[in-house]
Amino acid sequence: MTCYVIDGTIDGLLTAVFDAFALHDQPDRLLMQGETVPLFCDHLYQVTTDDEKARRVWAGLEKRLPHEVMRMISVSWLSELPELPTPLFLYICKVFRQGDISRYFADPDVQAVTNIARKVAHEELRMKQFIRFQKAKDGTYLAVVSPDHDVLPLIITHFADRFNDQSWLIYDAKRHYGFYYDGHQTIRITFEDEVAVPFSLSDGKLDGNLLSSDDQLMQDLWRTYFKAICIKERMNPRKQLKDMPRRYWKYMTEKQ
Repeated sequence: MTCYVIDGTIDGLLTAVFDAFALHDQPDRLLMQGETVPLFCDHLYQVTTDDEKARRVWAGLEKRLPHEVMRMISVSWLSELPELPTPLFLYICKVFRQGDISRYFADPDVQAVTNIARKVAHEELRMKQFIRFQKAKDGTYLAVVSPDHDVLPLIITHFADRFNDQSWLIYDAKRHYGFYYDGHQTIRITFEDEVAVPFSLSDGKLDGNLLSSDDQLMQDLWRTYFKAICIKERMNPRKQLKDMPRRYWKYMTEKQ
């Protein structure tokens, strides 16, 4: 068994594709740096990420694949799932040998990458539905999230378009970064010391002394409305959990 080790970036995976063709090699599995090497791996190759090699592979894909398939590949990578690198690597190699195989759903690699991309797209949709903002006294709106997949890059344009006259911050507590919109442009931010941030990473609540009094009133009204429209006789907990999984509740006003 031949294994390639990459640094965990998409450029590392694309470099692995370049090296495999240059070496006339066909690895059986891609491993992330630090991942346990399989028992039957008899050849281990360390991939050194090269931006130029990655760029050339990506440009080659753009010539062979339609835009929506290129986006699917990008979206699948945001899953961060450990089972993705190997089928994605094999998928890309097959594209260079056979052309656009995106509709060959009998192929296990096409099926795996497509299904993972769908999971990320579903998470993207749920984030757009379930994000709840809080208004600070300075007028900035804050939302804390912790999605299963790294979907912030996919939803930022949606919120920049929808709230383009307001300043806001959406922060991913799981991945320790966020996007701040100042009314004109979106900036990726991180905090050197998360202990000092004015909001809770566990439930997303803004410090009480920084919360706008108007927003506190709106939160209370929203909770009251949510309870008022709930018809006990028609409650279906199983359906509710399917539509609104419990993992989102800790950041949702109506569930706090």
